[in-house]
Amino acid sequence: MSEPAPESRPEPQPESPSQPQTEPVDQGEGGVAFPDIAGLRYEDAREELVSIVSQLEAGQAPLESSMHLWRRGEALAAHCATWLDGAQAEIEAATAPGAGEAASRP
Repeated sequence: MSEPAPESRPEPQPESPSQPQTEPVDQGEGGVAFPDIAGLRYEDAREELVSIVSQLEAGQAPLESSMHLWRRGEALAAHCATWLDGAQAEIEAATAPGAGEAASRP
């Protein structure tokens, strides 16, 4: 008998920049994900987050829209934090004592 094939996940297809998927996807247990956020550069995610904060601070959106904006903003903030954490780890690894020695040894 052959072994069962490992579970594979389809790779997310990039969204068109003119029409990002901003609708949340229910992931059960109250979890909500915005699939398009994973492909955003840090600068783009931060820019959208700033826009969402401005919209929420203006207080003009209906409650349902405000809740959608809030959830998307939370997801964008988490995405930005992940980017920053990764950058910090990379810098710390590159500047750690002895970091350059291992690369220069034969």
